[in-house]
Amino acid sequence: MLSKEKLARINELARKAKQTGLTELEAKEQSKLRAEYLQTFRSSMLNTLKSVTVIDPEGNDVTPEKLKKLQEKNRLH
Repeated sequence: MLSKEKLARINELARKAKQTGLTELEAKEQSKLRAEYLQTFRSSMLNTLKSVTVIDPEGNDVTPEKLKKLQEKNRLH
């Protein structure tokens, strides 16, 4: 998870970009922070998906085979 300080900095840079624009150094910092945020988000989303089981209305497990294999590989189910 990204720290509160980094999230606050991302938001601060976004506001400044809209209001007055960013310096080259600030733009690079913003890009780096956004990339770090996206990596954290994607990792979190992948971990969430790894623990999902899909059940149809009749109660049958219809989890896609690709996901089942990933779960078996990571020994989650």
